[in-house]
Amino acid sequence: MRSEYDFSKAKRGAVIPSPGKTRITIMLDDDIIEHFRAQAEAEGVGYQTLINALLRKVATGAGKKKPEAKPLTVATLRRILREELHAP
Repeated sequence: MRSEYDFSKAKRGAVIPSPGKTRITIMLDDDIIEHFRAQAEAEGVGYQTLINALLRKVATGAGKKKPEAKPLTVATLRRILREELHAP
């Protein structure tokens, strides 16, 4: 049966390419992997999908809380103007 197979033009790698994705090797701590695996099991998704989603959230700044702007009071405005007028 082996004579029937011709692998001379075969290529190694994924059978179906994933556009927009790159395969990398990364070393993560065991407890981090276990955390994401447990969370993935509970949510019914892959742990790598969860890691990717968290990295995307951090990279885009979606998880950051913006500081609340305090309203400008008359006293604050006067203090700023005094400082600017007396600056050399």
